Amino acid sequence: MVKKEFTYRGKTLEELQKMELKDFMLLLPARERRSLKRGMTEQEKILMAELEKKDNVKTHCRDLIVLPQIVGKKIRIHSGKSFEMIQIEPEMLGLRLGDLVLTRRSVAHSSPGVGATKSSSNVSVK
Repeated sequence: MVKKEFTYRGKTLEELQKMELKDFMLLLPARERRSLKRGMTEQEKILMAELEKKDNVKTHCRDLIVLPQIVGKKIRIHSGKSFEMIQIEPEMLGLRLGDLVLTRRSVAHSSPGVGATKSSSNVSVK
């Protein structure tokens, strides 16, 4: 079985990493392109500088767009309660960090408590 090489809008990962930010912006969807056109916030600039120096960085900055320069890095993104470890993969290009870590969890309800309804008095208490 032959492994297919990753491409983003017809460009390989190596080509994307050699591109300037202006050229990469043209490949992104409109919302992300406009966001990068306005420039990065101070927090995003600090995070990018930290990612150049080291791996495994903690951040609250969930609106940073995944760029080719940070592919392969490990980032701990805040989910509102804890920091979730994410390995940045090439398939994540163009997404925001907040899209990768969910802030809400599904709720699994069990049987009703005693006294909740008239019929709940018949439910066995564990």
